[in-house]
Amino acid sequence: MRRTDFGVTVRFALLAIVWGASFLFIKVGLGGLSPGQVALARVALGALALGVILLARRRPLPRDPVLWGHLAVVSVLLCVVPFLLFSWAEQYISSGLASIFNATTPLVTMLLAAAALPAERFTPPRVLGLLLGFAGVLTIVGVWHGIDVSHQLTAQLACLGATTCYGACFVYLRRFVSPRGTDPMVLAFGQTASATVLLTLLAPAVAATPVRLDLPVVASMIALGVFGTGIAYAWNTRIIAAWGAANASAVTYLTPVVGVLLGVLVLGEPVSWNQPAGALLVVLGILAAHGRLRRRKTEPELVRS
Repeated sequence: MRRTDFGVTVRFALLAIVWGASFLFIKVGLGGLSPGQVALARVALGALALGVILLARRRPLPRDPVLWGHLAVVSVLLCVVPFLLFSWAEQYISSGLASIFNATTPLVTMLLAAAALPAERFTPPRVLGLLLGFAGVLTIVGVWHGIDVSHQLTAQLACLGATTCYGACFVYLRRFVSPRGTDPMVLAFGQTASATVLLTLLAPAVAATPVRLDLPVVASMIALGVFGTGIAYAWNTRIIAAWGAANASAVTYLTPVVGVLLGVLVLGEPVSWNQPAGALLVVLGILAAHGRLRRRKTEPELVRS
């Protein structure tokens, strides 16, 4: 394996760990902060980390006010609303369960893209993938127990609301932002910086409760913001450039595994059989939707060396 390939592989592994651990960091952060304060700390520290990277690489910020308007919309859909929803939800459900629901993002994105983008029409593999994913969500929720309207169910719906925001944002990015050809790192800084401004303005309503800081809370917020929301994006950009978007997206399959394992090992969270079973159905749905469950008739590709 070449040194460059090894470096990308290491980044891929670190990305899966950091994004999978993000839900653990949220849970720990809630021990001393409100959901709004967790979300604000996350985007502020993420913007700071990305700003430092941009300065080091001497990347200029865009001056187009229309682009900044689009980034404000992106910041609401990709940061403000989902970060608030996930933080609120983890007051009532485990961090591992939140990470499992986060894995539905590719399927939600596919559903919304098919509705909004003519080029992303439904195909048999995508329909199969969506059906498997839907079955996975029902399995995770445990619908055979009946629908009990409680904080736990509401929290699970909040997680699905967050992934719906992610899906809507990816569609919005593809339609209004990607054609502009802006550097992805600049876009990442713009959306986290915009989210920081918006959440600061909303702070009197969503982040005005008392703060109790200790070492675990502070360390979790630094890890969540600097690494999970900042540096991780730089890693992801390098992975996409080296492996392509399709291969880079495989990190989606690993993050719920990391999230559940860390929740069990670090926080002692219980896991019922239907949660990993539902997660497996969701992952199978993602694979089916991308046509990766079909046998390839072409000759096998050469292994990189």
